[in-house]
Amino acid sequence: MFSHLFVGGNDLAKSKVFYDAIFAALGAKPGVHDTAKGRIMYAHGGSAFFVATPIDGKPATFANGGTIGFAMTSPEQVKAWHDAGVAAGGTSIEDPPGARGQLYLAYLRDPDGNKLCGLHRMPAA
Repeated sequence: MFSHLFVGGNDLAKSKVFYDAIFAALGAKPGVHDTAKGRIMYAHGGSAFFVATPIDGKPATFANGGTIGFAMTSPEQVKAWHDAGVAAGGTSIEDPPGARGQLYLAYLRDPDGNKLCGLHRMPAA
């Protein structure tokens, strides 16, 4: 359904450290920082993700009530993604990474406050 996602960032150098770390945990390559356009580009598994300074010149803000979810291949990958994000300047939020019904979830806020979720769907018991 989606071709790409964009989130706003106020300090792209700080954002690049964070997103390089969490996407490396998924097997993705570091982002490409296009300084002329004020954005960082990531491509992995047929998806694209961007962090950019807002075109209107105003500060980037996070979506109130918004969450961006990333599909993971295992609970171990969710945990590695979460730990990489915390080590790279993100904030662990909600409950610690763990099973919630048939889902294994972890939540982070990036350095600009965007809410992210790592999700693995576990097989039915």
